[in-house]
This record gives sequence, C-alpha cells and structure tokens, in this order.
Amino acid sequence: MSKELRDIFIVGFALFSMFFGAGNLLFPPYLGLVSGKDWFISFIGFIIADAGLSLLVIVVAAKCKGILDEILIRGGKKLARIIGCAAILCIGPFLAIPRTAATTFEMSIQPFFNNGLGIEASVIFSIIFFAVTLALTIRPTKVVDIIGKILTPVLILSLLLLIIKGIVTPIGAISPEHMIDRNLFGEGISQGYLTMDALGAAALATVMIANLASKGYSDPKVQISMTVKAGIVAGIALSVVYGGLTYLGSTLSSTGLYDINTSQALLVVAITEGLLGGAGKALLAVMVLFACLTTSIGLTSAAGEYFAKISDGKLSYQKVVTAVCVFSAIVANFGVSTIIKFSIPILQIVYPAMIILVVMTLFTEKIKNDNSFKGAAYMTLIASILSVINSLTGAFGFINMLPFERLGFGWILPGIVGAVIGGFIKGENTKLV
Repeated sequence: MSKELRDIFIVGFALFSMFFGAGNLLFPPYLGLVSGKDWFISFIGFIIADAGLSLLVIVVAAKCKGILDEILIRGGKKLARIIGCAAILCIGPFLAIPRTAATTFEMSIQPFFNNGLGIEASVIFSIIFFAVTLALTIRPTKVVDIIGKILTPVLILSLLLLIIKGIVTPIGAISPEHMIDRNLFGEGISQGYLTMDALGAAALATVMIANLASKGYSDPKVQISMTVKAGIVAGIALSVVYGGLTYLGSTLSSTGLYDINTSQALLVVAITEGLLGGAGKALLAVMVLFACLTTSIGLTSAAGEYFAKISDGKLSYQKVVTAVCVFSAIVANFGVSTIIKFSIPILQIVYPAMIILVVMTLFTEKIKNDNSFKGAAYMTLIASILSVINSLTGAFGFINMLPFERLGFGWILPGIVGAVIGGFIKGENTKLV
C-alpha cells in the first residue's frame, strides 16, 4: 500500500470516529425497530441526510481549503463570522463536547453501579475525561493519527462484533408491519438530518487538511483530493455501520417488548445484552466510551484550529483547547437531557443557514451575485427562527404550511425565494481563496 493511500485511510477512519458519537449509535436501531421489514428504506434516507450531507460539506470545505468562514463568506463577512462562531460553539464547548462526557458517564459508567453514582462521581469522571481529551489534542498534528491508528480500530471492531453476531444469530424475527404510519424514507431523512453531523464537517475538514500538511502534502490540490477521498472512506464506513445497526433494531420489531415510545438508549442496551449477555454491557461501555472520546477529541481540535485562525494567532491553539476542555468539564455535569434541551433550538437556527450556503458554494462559479447568497442565508435564518419559536410556543402556526416543515426542512422554500430575490439586486461577486 502506498504512503498516500495509507494516509487517506488513516484520515478517513479518523473522520469516521469524529462523526460517530453516541447519538449516531442510538438513531439507527430505533429506525430499524419502527420500520420492521422495510428497515432498508429508512436506512437509505438516514444515510443520505447524515453521511451524504456531511460528505457534501467535506467536499465544499476542502474546496475552500478547510476555512469555515470562506465557505460562508458570500453570505457576508459579518454573517459568515457569526454563523462560523455559533457553529463552532455549538459543536464545541457549549453543547456537543460536554454531551460526549455526560453520555459516556450515563451509558458506560453508571450502569455498572446500578445508576447509584451521584454528582461527585460525575465531576470526577468529567475531569478525567477532559484531561484525556486535552492530552490527546494539545498537539494538533497528532490528533488524526491518534484517532485513526489507535482509537478507531477499537471502535470499529466493537461495532462489527455486535453487528456480525446480530446477523448470524438475530434476537428475533423482523416484523412485516411498521410501527409508524409516516413515510419511512422521509423518517430516515428526518432522523439523519437531526443528527446535525454536517455542522461539524466543515470544521473537521480543517483538522484533516492541517494533518495532511504535517505529513508533507503541501500542494493544495493534493490536500483537497485526499480530503475528499478520506471523506468517501468515512462515508462508506458510516454506511456499513449504520446499515448494520438499523438491521439489528429491526430484529426486535416482532418481539412485542418494544414500541415507538421505547427509549433509544434502552433499545441499544437491549440489543447488546440480548446478543452478548452480560458481556454486552461491557461492550456497550467500550463502544460509547470510544465513540464519545474520539468525537470529543475531533471537535476540541476543530475549535482550537478555528479560533486560532480567526484571531490570527492571538489565541493560540493550545490555549483554546485548554479553555474548551475546562469549560466542557463544567457543562458536562448538567447531564445529557439538560444539554440536549438547550442545544436543539440553537442548532435548529444555525444549521439550516450553514447548509444552504454550503450547497450554494458548490455552484459558486455559476452564481455571480453575492446577494443571492445573502438573500438565501437571511431568509433561511428568519424561517428557522420562526420555526423554533413556533415549536416552543405555537405562536407562528402558519410556518407549518411550508413544504417539508414536518421533516425539519421548512427553511428550503424561504431560502430559495431569498436566493432568487437577492439575485435581482445588484451586487458583487466574491471569489473564494
């Protein structure tokens, strides 16, 4: 195997691990459970909206040399900086990173003590968890190698062990019926979209490109090509794992023990214990630990790279990752449910605006007027804000009339309208770096 191909696989597997957090472990089995014999239909929808969308962002980010603000720049410099900072803070110390420690504690530690551990144990664990994260991220050029060569193999082997066991000796038969009356492909799209993995894809591309540069790949075209290929490797790995987990969920659909109201975490526990007995609890602990740790390392490094870059080095990478780890260790002790409660509305506002700018950037040479980008971004933001307010208060019921709102894509039509209107307003054409 050539050095370049080996490095593509190392970077690709690292990217897989950074994407594959505990939430990614929970969604697919539930989809399989509610889809029954048609689990593959919902799986296809899920993989398109999760890995497919993330890969799309990776391609655009590579084209923009991994600079997040550059992806968003045609929506306006100020808006690009606001969305960029909000996105990094969302996937960073405010929400996603603390959740990795909280999830690991609740799914990998507490079950061995019959959930009898208190806040003191949570505090101690969060300190240890982020001390390890800091130790493995403090040297930015080593992050990808540590994850790709050491941590990812353990995670993938654990997942494959569970999936293969479930295929060879399934827990039960697959139900011929569905537990939901909604469109299964649409349900998969909705669930995949809600993972919001694409939000971190652009920032993670920065880490990938920095690592490739440290390996001697200085030609920007080679960096872009290798980053895209690594993204494809990650996408294939995610597809295999997601497909296996969705299938495992479907094997519980006819047992009569689980229904649409079953906790996603409980379902994963049931699968691991059902297939592997007492050892399943230990395997689940390993999977969650490595899934969350690799995600924490990747996102912490991405936050460090981003803020060091936009501050022109005034905030050093080492200082940023240290601050992120300390802050995250504090927030982690609020618990998973509390973190999720506050994270979803913020993510639902930031995510759509970034996605529509990413998609438009694919056609940046065809769209000559920056005002098209600005119109799309601002209309998407407005629609997203109204949608979030409506979901919390019911104050804007008309928002439910937008196409695809039920799937979480109500912002698409306003974004398109904004792009068209903006195109008729005379403006400049900003070139990417």
